[in-house]
Amino acid sequence: MEWVNETLVREFVFLGFSSLARLQLLLFVVFLLLYLFTLGTNAIIISTIVQDRALHAPMYFFLAVISCSETCHTFVIVPKMLADLLAQKKTISFLGFAIQMFSFLFLSCSHSFLLAAVGYDRYMAICNPLHYTVLMGHGVCLGLVAAACTCGFTFSLVITCLIFHLPFRSSNQLHHFFCDTSPVLKLASYHSRLSELVIFMLAVFALVIPLLLILVSYICIISAILKILSTVGRYKTFSTCASHLIVITLHYGCASFIYLRPKSNYSSNQDILTSVSYTILTPLLNPMIYSTRNKEFKSALRRVMGQTSYPIN
Repeated sequence: MEWVNETLVREFVFLGFSSLARLQLLLFVVFLLLYLFTLGTNAIIISTIVQDRALHAPMYFFLAVISCSETCHTFVIVPKMLADLLAQKKTISFLGFAIQMFSFLFLSCSHSFLLAAVGYDRYMAICNPLHYTVLMGHGVCLGLVAAACTCGFTFSLVITCLIFHLPFRSSNQLHHFFCDTSPVLKLASYHSRLSELVIFMLAVFALVIPLLLILVSYICIISAILKILSTVGRYKTFSTCASHLIVITLHYGCASFIYLRPKSNYSSNQDILTSVSYTILTPLLNPMIYSTRNKEFKSALRRVMGQTSYPIN
């Protein structure tokens, strides 16, 4: 009977920023501005790639998909977080809690595999330049995106089902601002070492598998670059990968800190700070890094803005 009562949790309470009660209005304004800027930046990137035919290439197709993914990623977390910063009762239903976790994990895992797809695209562009357009046709690009989404869906579905089959105690207060795996597991009144190990290993695989694919791609890329005799040629070739490498560092730096550390090192405050950068700042920085470092994209953006300012009758 005690176990049945423990499972009758109907809602959860987010306590992420409760300790900063006096700063919540300021945080709301700052996060709202960052969120709107993120939406605007990604909308500009996607519309520019769609409108300018010069950007109808595999690399920019993946950039548009990543921008769309980042937009969805923030939509899953930020609106609820903004509402909670102004609300007295920061609750979410059990079903909404599970949906948010699944959506967050799906987008995060898919993003990891999308980065691996971009790494494969850079490998094909550098190591097989003469056959690049044939080998990276529209069907191949769509297939890589579909594979990334399938992997993300599978990992997120299994992890979410494993977590929400656990019994939860009456204390439903979550020391976080969204539904993430580590703080949710702390609420479970009972979970075996096996279930915890399975969840941890799935999270590791979701990060490590695409990282290994990226490493293989860059080993081949570096070996191809070393064969270029000209120093200038080496630099220009490697510079096409610089944006991708910066984004990988940001993504895996934050994700590794949250999901690949020992449980004994878990800290709610550290997790909240890292998650803010992971869910708000990174979705803003990633598309900007890709676009601002790319001369071809900036030229296309000027062309699109010129057409918008002076439409052709």
